[in-house]
Amino acid sequence: MTDPRLELAYARGIYAEYYDQMGVHHVTSVETAVALLAAMGIEAATEAEARVHLEEGDGVLPWDVVCEAGAKPCVDIGDAPWELIFETGEMLEGQGADALPELPLGIHKLIAAFPDRAQRITLLAAPATIPLPPRGWGMTVPLYALSDKGIGSYGDLMPVVQSLGAKGAGFVGMNPVHAGFPTDPGLFSPYTPSHRRRLNALYLATDTGRSGSLIDYVKAGPTRLKNLRKVFDKTTPAPAFLAYVAAEGPALETFALHQVLSEIHGPFWCHWPAEYQDPESEACVAARAELKEEILFWSWLQWQAEEALSELQDEAKASGMAHGIYLDLAVGTHPHGAETWEDREVFALGASLGAPPDAFAAEGQNWGLAPFNPITLRDRAYAPLADTFARQLRVSGMLRIDHILGFERTFWVPQNAPGSYVAMPRDAMLAVARIEAARAGNGAGGVIVGEDLGNIPDGLREALSASGVLGCRVAMFERWTWDNPEFKPAEAYDEAAVASFSTHDLPTWLGWRQGAEITARRKAGGIDAAQEAESLAHRTREVAAIDRVMPGTDQDALHDFLARTPSRLVAVQAEVILDMVEQQNLPGTTSEYPNWRIRLPGGGEALASHEKLERVAEIMRRNDR
Repeated sequence: MTDPRLELAYARGIYAEYYDQMGVHHVTSVETAVALLAAMGIEAATEAEARVHLEEGDGVLPWDVVCEAGAKPCVDIGDAPWELIFETGEMLEGQGADALPELPLGIHKLIAAFPDRAQRITLLAAPATIPLPPRGWGMTVPLYALSDKGIGSYGDLMPVVQSLGAKGAGFVGMNPVHAGFPTDPGLFSPYTPSHRRRLNALYLATDTGRSGSLIDYVKAGPTRLKNLRKVFDKTTPAPAFLAYVAAEGPALETFALHQVLSEIHGPFWCHWPAEYQDPESEACVAARAELKEEILFWSWLQWQAEEALSELQDEAKASGMAHGIYLDLAVGTHPHGAETWEDREVFALGASLGAPPDAFAAEGQNWGLAPFNPITLRDRAYAPLADTFARQLRVSGMLRIDHILGFERTFWVPQNAPGSYVAMPRDAMLAVARIEAARAGNGAGGVIVGEDLGNIPDGLREALSASGVLGCRVAMFERWTWDNPEFKPAEAYDEAAVASFSTHDLPTWLGWRQGAEITARRKAGGIDAAQEAESLAHRTREVAAIDRVMPGTDQDALHDFLARTPSRLVAVQAEVILDMVEQQNLPGTTSEYPNWRIRLPGGGEALASHEKLERVAEIMRRNDR
């Protein structure tokens, strides 16, 4: 007989079993099931508690109904009376499914009055698909690395945008620019954000920092923040800023209060005095009044960051770019940062996002990031997800969703038990992505890219393609065979994709050819000398194999290969243009490798004026990009 705790876990979307990338079969234990249920907010430590949940349920969640915008929804409510609440707040009443109206773009709520209950229904009225972009190209750049001194800034990207726009590029991509932890400059990874709906103020330009091949965030961060405060102290609040504060409302004030309290009590709200751990507590209500000037400063930083990104996007479009700024959305958020403090119920605290065991991590990976709780997300009609997308797309034309495999399932690692997969509402989440893409650019539309690498669930790539979400086709991974490497020719690449050689987590072109990341792993202690020698020998075979499908072995050959693929977009990497060997991030390392600290030689100006850019542009033009 099945343990009711396991039965409850399966009913709530926790996988009963899974296979990792090495083909090893894992069965979810009772211990793991109980821990993951608790992270969802369901306490079921005993069989008796689990039976109560199974018998009584945990409240009636809304049905999700995905329909096409501009059409009548197909909802199985028979002749039940209903109340329809449009996204705008407008209400309509009627009876029977046939009486439902055509729905405008957006997320609407329907309440059907059945004889035995009232059923909430979320109507996601989305375009059937996001139109594929025309053939084009652009460049990805690590924003933080674009300065010879201190930390790179939004302003340092401007000459790159202007240069690439003049050469026919359609976009400039960068690392996530989510709000980080400015009061603890050692927490600088762009993929461990404090709040994904707010922006990183440390990318605002000031005269700060020291030169050197590596960024010293611990010194540069406080210096930049100090200089920004001086600018604010000398500034009379502009009408545009005050209008921004009014438009943003309580949510901005809550974020700014978090930043102020972080200066006083430290970066993580779990370590604050208990009376400040709830943003609606009496102490926090009092702090909003007492710390008004400081709250205004942190609000001003957000306004400045949004203005800077908007200026970049305006310049990109004015220069002729089809898409402009290409932002990156981190897969999760820090469990004790501003985002979870503001709205912790929408996150599964007590479990972390991660990955199952693989060849590089025999015990699996724990990323230290809080996942969305699918139960709360569904209960909230996906508003937190929609707002997260909308925030990025109001200052950009393209958005990359890191680890979009999480739309199908996410791997949760509880604190004291092995991890397992949790099912996510894929179709509804993709509908939200299509809705927000359609709204982008004041209705002109945006492009969504999903990082679909790794242990890909069956059917996910087909679902992404049907939604018009572009995949990522990374040349070092695009091959027919691995043990005896045989790479795919250019014509075999997918059309609905962004083609590139690498990513921020992978070797550069020169680094891969030299096996630089293998040597780096050996130095970091991740592999031993025998594994290093074996991996380097295999890399020699891989390099020979990729050279067989390319017209040469230099950069021009690589870019020509990528340009000839059917993939609608090609992403050229700044590190390749600059002949860099070291990659920006070596997964699985912390202090053993200078992650997110490696500068681009010469900064933004040098990259913008680099003589190789015109050669890249010519290669792209020859290939109808």
